[in-house]
Amino acid sequence: MHLSNVVRQHWAALRALLALTVITGFIYPLLVWGIALLPGLHAKAQGSILSASGKPVGSKLIGQLFTDKDGNPLRQYLQSRPSAAGAGYDPTASGATNLGPESIVDTPADPTKLVPGTDPSTAGFKPSLLTQVCSRSIAIGKLENVDGSRPFCTGDGTGAVLSVIGPRNRSGNVTHPTQVVSVNQPCAKPGSAPAAVFQQIFEGVRVTCAQYGQDYSIGQIVPIRGSAPDQSSVPADAVTASGSGLDPDISPAYAEIQVARVASARGISVGQVRDAVRHNQHGRLFGFVGEPVVNVLAVNMELDRNFPVKS
Repeated sequence: MHLSNVVRQHWAALRALLALTVITGFIYPLLVWGIALLPGLHAKAQGSILSASGKPVGSKLIGQLFTDKDGNPLRQYLQSRPSAAGAGYDPTASGATNLGPESIVDTPADPTKLVPGTDPSTAGFKPSLLTQVCSRSIAIGKLENVDGSRPFCTGDGTGAVLSVIGPRNRSGNVTHPTQVVSVNQPCAKPGSAPAAVFQQIFEGVRVTCAQYGQDYSIGQIVPIRGSAPDQSSVPADAVTASGSGLDPDISPAYAEIQVARVASARGISVGQVRDAVRHNQHGRLFGFVGEPVVNVLAVNMELDRNFPVKS
């Protein structure tokens, strides 16, 4: 290859580099920035920040917690759906738990490391998705004074799951159980009373609590439906986190079960809270995509503005 050809090729590459740098590095960003300044788009480009008394309180596009310093729900506010993003609604840690429908068995805590009043996760406890849903449903039921029971959940808010051990048939099902263990209900610490299990007898075999360190995966894992109604009073979005962990909205059904509590805490009527919910409810995108939603921050701001809590 002649030297002149090499020079021409490199000169052409350099010109292409300079042209693309100008287009993608300067012209395109300036164009997008200019579009973002157009009326109707500027607020969205700045993060859709909502302000109260001249101070920013959050974005209507990112959820936030309405709890006290100990993590307890503030009764005067609508509560958001759960979040798995960091400590809750952390935009730098957006994401989900990656747990699916088959996550029904908890990882137990080491009883020798459990300290009363501390988080069991420090002793190795990892709840399954089922137990997370069950515990949240029980807690919300108590907070909102509704029935928090759900199918496949125990009365104390854990997954109602048994490991049935014994000989199996060709289909893999245990035909004659020899041992049945409630895998998500661990036995009490040595020296204390044995843990109570949610079901005493299964197919003629007494159900026992789970001993720490034992592997019950050799048994057939059987979730027990229980007597809870098919349709729980606590909506699904109240007990499950969104894929991003940043969802600012809840379903109208979840907002509705919170109305009475918020009205009582603020000393106003249920109808006044429902009006605030209705003002900040949005229908399906384009009329057919998704489901109607209620923006939690917008409702709480309207309530603070119109019906401030008396200290």
